[in-house]
Amino acid sequence: MPQPAVEILRVQTSELAEFYREHEREALRAYYEFPVIRHEADYGFAVREGESTIAAGTLRVAASLGAIEALVVDPAHRRRGIGRAIVERMADVANYYNCHKMTVMVPHLLGAQRFFEACGYGVEAVLPQHTFKLDMAMMRIYLL
Repeated sequence: MPQPAVEILRVQTSELAEFYREHEREALRAYYEFPVIRHEADYGFAVREGESTIAAGTLRVAASLGAIEALVVDPAHRRRGIGRAIVERMADVANYYNCHKMTVMVPHLLGAQRFFEACGYGVEAVLPQHTFKLDMAMMRIYLL
């Protein structure tokens, strides 16, 4: 099949914002075959001790899903329930935005997977050789 005569350029993603804003709603309607009203935002969480941040997390909310993008606890403050408390606060925010589930991707069968299992998450899928050539577990918990 002949290829169309177009030039494909590499650009900064910031240059695409206006194009996406103009065309995304119709593209999503065609992709999902129903109208989509998209709420997409990132929410940051921090735990501070005095002036120091000892833990932080980022939740991305999009298309009625909450995705944990980051969760970091200072090693000196681990195993005190801080990480679990941040995950629970993230679930509160995801529920507020009517998310039906939350997801997180972690290395398969390592400590992060055990942590999220203890928080009630289950393995939804395993992606072989995904990140740094490691098998990654896509974990989820249903909300509402």
